[in-house]
Amino acid sequence: MAKILVVDDQRNMRTTLAMMLRGAGHDVDEAADGDIACEKTSEESYDLVLTDLKMGATDGMAVLRHTKETTPLTEVIVMTAYGTIESAVEAMRIGAADYIQKPFEEEELMVKVDKALEKRQLAGEVSVMAAEFRDRYQFENIIGRSQAIRDVLGRIIRIAPTPATVLITGESGTGKELVARAIHANSKRSDRPFVSINCAAITETLLESELFGHVRGAFTGAVSARKGLFEEADGGTFFFDEIAETPPSFQAKLLRAIQEGEIRRLGDNKSIHVDVRIIAATNQNLKESIQEKRFREDLYYRLNVARFVLPPLRERKEDIPLLAEHFLKKYGAKMGRRGVQLGDGVLEYLARYDYPGNIRELENLIEQGVALAIEGVIQLDDIIPPEMRSSEKKSEKSPRSLQDVVDRAEREAIENVLREVDGNKEKAAELLGLSSTTLWRKMKRLEVSWP
Repeated sequence: MAKILVVDDQRNMRTTLAMMLRGAGHDVDEAADGDIACEKTSEESYDLVLTDLKMGATDGMAVLRHTKETTPLTEVIVMTAYGTIESAVEAMRIGAADYIQKPFEEEELMVKVDKALEKRQLAGEVSVMAAEFRDRYQFENIIGRSQAIRDVLGRIIRIAPTPATVLITGESGTGKELVARAIHANSKRSDRPFVSINCAAITETLLESELFGHVRGAFTGAVSARKGLFEEADGGTFFFDEIAETPPSFQAKLLRAIQEGEIRRLGDNKSIHVDVRIIAATNQNLKESIQEKRFREDLYYRLNVARFVLPPLRERKEDIPLLAEHFLKKYGAKMGRRGVQLGDGVLEYLARYDYPGNIRELENLIEQGVALAIEGVIQLDDIIPPEMRSSEKKSEKSPRSLQDVVDRAEREAIENVLREVDGNKEKAAELLGLSSTTLWRKMKRLEVSWP
């Protein structure tokens, strides 16, 4: 049995289709227009949506696009009248599983429905396999469904099996080390060491000794020979976090190690061969550092073979609910407080914040909330720091950004036009110079409700 939504503004057609599908054993909901269909697909997950193409202001194309944006695994079949084949082909291009031309026989419809449901079942199986794949290859901590994160995961899968040197850039707290570890786990070196070092946390005098090692007597206190981290990582991956913090003198030696695959311990004349894949990360603009003579240009080009640019959390806010859920489970288990939940308004508040500390800051907020939660519910006072509260109070008096100003102006314009045309959305869209679909999306995003 599948869960199916039938969308048609003709009552007889809609009722007949629903009866046919229920007769085949399916659980069927009905929607009398595109707006209702979009609301239903936002609230529930359907295996299949069967929608008429030509309806009112929100037509079948709008239903198709909304369904694919909201629940990508849901299959859609569009129903077309004679002479609208071009529209059906366009629907297929943007994601419809199939189309059927009215009038049609029950047998023809059921064949197409069964075919679409088989495709939906296969997609579900692939999704489960993807979840197992994430666990196996340490993707479980790279959380998100935004296009930016999907692009990152796709690049990891393609680049990891190669020997290419990798440079990861992005603001602090965006998960650069997680990406580095995922690349290692997917590489042919996954059974060898992953060694990481934070270049900003080690003084210049100790950095060379830590990485390359030293022989006895190389400097005061060197009472015995010592292997460096490069040798420890032989056959595996070496991750340089905050590579821009290294001094130029060290950068020259690192460049030679990468180019030649050889190092020398401090105080030794003998070279040691090492087989290490290099992954480097920084939150700085390396091209600016090159111009300021703080970073070697030749080292930059040696590192910048395969590039990952991690987006800040403020640019992928659709991932905040998933990240919050992940951290709730993580710290709930760690603190023996399983089942802790966010109270009313907390997630909405978190989604409005810009997170200068990115994912790390969100994680810290959730950890704090789990620790302070009473009766298993995190309230606003448990999780919102003073700077977030003061920012919110300020925003109540005036817009916080240019986008706030634009949103407010758009909201007022739409409300004014709807008032003029007595709520007729089709006329409102025409007066505003928008398509009905665009108007519907703007009304939803701006929370403009109208009878």
